[in-house]
Amino acid sequence: MLGKTLKALLFTLISLIYMSSFAVVKIGVLLPLTGPLAAAGDLVKRGIEIAHNEKGSVLGEKVELVYMDTRSEKTEAANGMARLIDREKVVAVIGEIMSGNSMAAGELAESKKIPLLSPASTNPLVTQGKKFVSRVCFIDPVQGTALAEFAVKNLKLTKVTVFTDIEQDYSVGLSNYFIERFKKSGGKVLQVQYKTGDTDFSAQITQAIAFGSEAILIAGYYNEIALIAQQARALGFKGYFLAGDGANAPELIKIGGKAVEGLYFSDHYHPDAALSSLGKRFVELYEKRYGEKPSTLSALGYDAYMIILKAIENVKSTNPEKIALGIRNIENYDGVTGSITIDKMGDATKDIVILVAKNDNMTFFTRISANSLK
Repeated sequence: MLGKTLKALLFTLISLIYMSSFAVVKIGVLLPLTGPLAAAGDLVKRGIEIAHNEKGSVLGEKVELVYMDTRSEKTEAANGMARLIDREKVVAVIGEIMSGNSMAAGELAESKKIPLLSPASTNPLVTQGKKFVSRVCFIDPVQGTALAEFAVKNLKLTKVTVFTDIEQDYSVGLSNYFIERFKKSGGKVLQVQYKTGDTDFSAQITQAIAFGSEAILIAGYYNEIALIAQQARALGFKGYFLAGDGANAPELIKIGGKAVEGLYFSDHYHPDAALSSLGKRFVELYEKRYGEKPSTLSALGYDAYMIILKAIENVKSTNPEKIALGIRNIENYDGVTGSITIDKMGDATKDIVILVAKNDNMTFFTRISANSLK
């Protein structure tokens, strides 16, 4: 009888070990892997995968990444979020990068009580009134204000034309915050509009030149930024180009060529500005794997993944509601993109860097402290 009992206990123990070897923590990744912003989505994915390779388990369980393509569309962002929650049973989601898409997915995150951590959605509305939606990037009021301060103090500008993509929440918000601060500093602004996918900007550029613009701020994404810069130079515009973090993708230079030379833009990170040992190690890992220096989006993807795992470790649980609270208690996290503190509203406090497109590269120009913009 004792022999049978021992056999039963041994069988149970082996079964538990076997089952635990397959225990996983599923984390969803909601990104535009096809569509107009596929290049940006792929860059975030690269950073997440390097982070996953570095730290593939949490609380003794294997982390499984489940990717969902939003096709760069709001409807697909919502559909993808629903599939990750209902079908894949993820405990948290990294995504999206476009502010409008993050807002669409955020509604489901809120109703289903699943944490959504955006690497790069900067519009304030993304987290407004939400308990389960947070981000590792700065927000547009900070970015727009930093650009305006840079335009006035560094470039000594007094007249700027702002190109606003009226289909993108990100662009509308960034434009508004830049205009508010620039006007407050005594500057004059002409605002013109365009839509995602437009290819002819000659009418708006003609207005900008007639206005006497010393600079054109293109508050959108890399594809339209490159096209506007090309056409503006062809029409004789000699001033500066400015942009937000939507400019940072290799395609900006591939499409824009010499036209984007000298374009200044605000961003979250640059490998040459890496201050911590982790930041320097990330550069080494990225260069070894991809043969080039990491982009901002890759660095933000890395930080988003690591912060979710840090939150899980801090709360000692894979319960989604506890993870959401853990994310909002992250303080002075030493990330690849710098020190990150996520406040009770889900927004990150961090410095801003200004980059310039120079000699076919994105070059670090200066750093602006978040505290100096208050």
